[in-house]
Amino acid sequence: MDEFELINKIKPTFYQQPSVMKGIGDDGAVIRPADGHELVVVSDTMVEDVHFSLDYMSFEDIGHRVLAANISDLVAMGSTPLYFLVNIAVSGSIQNEQIYAIYNGMSSLATTYRMDLIGGDTVSAKQLMISITAFGSVLPWKKRLRSQAEPNDVVFVTGNLGEAGYGFYVLKENSVSVNSTYFANRHKRPIPRVDFISASRHIRRLSLNDLSDGLSSELNEIAEASNVNIEVDFSHIPIHEQMRYLGRDKLKKLTLSAGEDFELVGTCSPEEWKVLKSECEKVNIPIKAIGHVTSKGEQAQVWLKEDNLSFPLKRNGYKHS
Repeated sequence: MDEFELINKIKPTFYQQPSVMKGIGDDGAVIRPADGHELVVVSDTMVEDVHFSLDYMSFEDIGHRVLAANISDLVAMGSTPLYFLVNIAVSGSIQNEQIYAIYNGMSSLATTYRMDLIGGDTVSAKQLMISITAFGSVLPWKKRLRSQAEPNDVVFVTGNLGEAGYGFYVLKENSVSVNSTYFANRHKRPIPRVDFISASRHIRRLSLNDLSDGLSSELNEIAEASNVNIEVDFSHIPIHEQMRYLGRDKLKKLTLSAGEDFELVGTCSPEEWKVLKSECEKVNIPIKAIGHVTSKGEQAQVWLKEDNLSFPLKRNGYKHS
């Protein structure tokens, strides 16, 4: 691996964000955030055979997926994606062309959202590992925090849940079924809900989390940060019609625990829910109410309602190794 050749290969010919004063080429990048905005910084690391496998994913798939995870975190904070840094550790068996393919997977997604690659590093290691730090911009009063849920709020999710988990099953078992390519791509090439930022621009108060670790985990994070109790109805959770044959137990595992859909879960007031739902429908973002915030509580809890009975919904989301 020739690091200088790699730098010359991935170095952008121009930067889409005017706030980039100096990008790749020096010891550090120089950026000038927009006046009045705050900078949101997120980071995520994915490791071969822990978060992805070359058995069923291309190098471009891997690049897409790791950047999509970071973009989804930025969206969950209410911020507009701007730039990213990439650190890659590669084994001796990986060729330069394969490293370029990883960057190509990132580049195609970054171009869609006008994100700029502004630096990073490449080192040798025993297995492939990619770490991305991404930056977004948000106005102070538009931050979307887990701690902003209040009693009587509507609890909502975007999209269908469990599709990425089912896609992982399709890939791992080499299963061929109706729409198997669609479900496989939901795992390999998730699309972050960037349009939600503009759709929610008029909403004053919004708690938000991205669904990377599963609904049960993300809801408990909101409940604990806001010190509230939440109840959701399993029958209201949106599920793809072609997954319903799987049966309730399998569907519960996929929708509540599998994670990695990179959809959004959040809460807002009943009055603002009507506005949010209308704005999302205008830009074709599927969004559905699945429950409500019941009360403030010293011991914040999430409850799952099934067949008119409610049970505590514990954290059973995806655990990063």
